[in-house]
Amino acid sequence: MEILRACIFHTPRNAFDHPDSLIALPDGGLLTSEGKVLACGDFSAVRAASPEAPVRDLRGSYLLPGFIDTHIHFPQVRILGGLGYSLLDWLDHLTLPEEARLSDDTYATVIAREFVHQLAAHGTTTSLVFGAHFAPAMAALFEAAATSGLRVISGLVLADRLLRPELHVTPEQAFEASKLLLGRYHGHGRIRYAVIPRFALSASEPMLEVCHTLLRENPTLHFTSHINENPLEVTEVARLFPWAADYLAVYERFGLIGRRSVLAHNVQATAPELHRLAASQCSIAHCPASNAALGSGIFPMRRHLEARVHFALGTDVGGGTGFGMMKEALLAYLLQRVAPDPLTLSPAQMLYLATRAGAEALALDETLGDFTPGKSADFVCLNPPGDSALAGVLRRLEDPERILAAILTMAGPETIREVRVAGDLIFENQLTH
Repeated sequence: MEILRACIFHTPRNAFDHPDSLIALPDGGLLTSEGKVLACGDFSAVRAASPEAPVRDLRGSYLLPGFIDTHIHFPQVRILGGLGYSLLDWLDHLTLPEEARLSDDTYATVIAREFVHQLAAHGTTTSLVFGAHFAPAMAALFEAAATSGLRVISGLVLADRLLRPELHVTPEQAFEASKLLLGRYHGHGRIRYAVIPRFALSASEPMLEVCHTLLRENPTLHFTSHINENPLEVTEVARLFPWAADYLAVYERFGLIGRRSVLAHNVQATAPELHRLAASQCSIAHCPASNAALGSGIFPMRRHLEARVHFALGTDVGGGTGFGMMKEALLAYLLQRVAPDPLTLSPAQMLYLATRAGAEALALDETLGDFTPGKSADFVCLNPPGDSALAGVLRRLEDPERILAAILTMAGPETIREVRVAGDLIFENQLTH
């Protein structure tokens, strides 16, 4: 049992539905025991209720719930910074050649370790990860994640057409390899398995039927793929599936859309698709950096909100610009300011999108995403370097919302002091001590 004393922020309710959702505790206390949150409130009240608990004095630091990334690609770590492409050109010239390299087991192991280190170093405690096309590479990712202590949901990426030939597998091969991987890793420690067709473009109807079978046989699995990212992609999907009324109808035909489904992007969403997404409780992973970097467009956030379609944030490494979820929240704010139907996000909504909204998207909101008692003690401790611009700004601020806004605007990985998952230390930045 331990009380952490620091400035604490979290959003235990949907910040779009509840404008007063932000809990800001300038002198807060977070009581944890055996990896769980027991209490969160003003330090004096938490201390009075548990006088026997030792206190860890972190005043001058800021505690946030662990960040939750709902869309990121494990094999794409080393193609970050590839600017100047649209989606399909970017896939052909940068992404697919790099993903093919993960057929080399040694290289895949190196990339897996780099990937999980960067997640931890950026404060991401839970992630829905697009995996590799090769089963040994997936095993390397799961083993690295297990060693790191992170929560990772991922799976073998399935494709049987319109990619590089070495990335293709038959539906039969996809089924057998997926069964072996999920049997070995799903539900072991903090690992969960997801069924992942790359996108409708590269998955034939028999491959999508394999996805359906895997989900039917294993109802606790997650599902993720892409949807409506780029106009050319949408046009090609319509050509390949002439029977489908729209992009979403392809996934619906095979029973892939439900509470545990997350579809990335949805920039080019139609009104009927939004209506059906809301009815199915499927979530969208909004990836503002990637949408801008690849020229895909600006996410129609207001339309999603009006249709009651749930969404959270994803970094989309490597189409995005890095692992930082705080930066992704800032980019969501910036792009919505200039969207055709603009919105001004509050600091509470930005924090919510990077934390609890992700837990809701992954059907994990009963166990993580904020500091409600009973939830897992997953948190990020921020301590800006004393000579940083952020530290200077924070020294003159007293209003909690302004403090949170400054953190989400200016904080980078250099501000992260430590990261914990279920109370376990998974990253510590020695430079902040």
